[in-house]
Amino acid sequence: MAVLEGKSFAEIARGFLSKKGLLHGQGGFVEPGKWVTLLSRVATHLKLTLIALLAAMAVAIPFGVFVYRLRVISRPVIYVAGLLQTIPSIALLAFMIPLLGIGPTPAIVALFLYALLPILRNTAAALFSIDPVLKKVAVGMGLTAWQRLRHVELPLGAPMILAGIKTAAVINIGTATLAAFIGAGGLGEPIVTGLALNDPSLILEGAVPAALLAVLAEFAFELLENLVIPKHLRQKPAE
Repeated sequence: MAVLEGKSFAEIARGFLSKKGLLHGQGGFVEPGKWVTLLSRVATHLKLTLIALLAAMAVAIPFGVFVYRLRVISRPVIYVAGLLQTIPSIALLAFMIPLLGIGPTPAIVALFLYALLPILRNTAAALFSIDPVLKKVAVGMGLTAWQRLRHVELPLGAPMILAGIKTAAVINIGTATLAAFIGAGGLGEPIVTGLALNDPSLILEGAVPAALLAVLAEFAFELLENLVIPKHLRQKPAE
């Protein structure tokens, strides 16, 4: 068994968890309050992220279709959306306080604004990248503009649109940790407290679960892509 300073890694891990109040001696978990607090923070974090993400999808996907239909405004619209992401996260949250006060509402609005660009840009790019021949075939079949969008363009563009949603979700999971600075809660709470007290262990209590959530989001979207997108649309061209 591997050892470090005369102790096995299992003993070191057990000692660390005991100090955090998660283990008691050789037994199991005896402080459920720790896990209740963690789960509560995770639930709050996910709520902030999901509400902002769903709102961004509801706005950015239809607007991406509109930009695709009216190409002349595509560059200005995507440029303006890009400007929002150049604003530092903490500054954007601070801007929201005079308008919306302190709490989850300004955090959700800020996360919504951050999620717009990846979804909007990928939606427009996905539709612009569709082979013109396929569009002509759809017109030749007598499909209306709405039917072409529903049955041809959106299905073909789905992989890229989903990639934009995944990017927005991962960005929001990370950015939502800053929401604790304006009283929105979530996994940023122990991070903020740890920074104030110069306590690395508290910082990790928020940083590690947030990182794990981002990784889980990646896997969840990969699974979703495999479930809802036909295999031939997911196949990458051979190099």
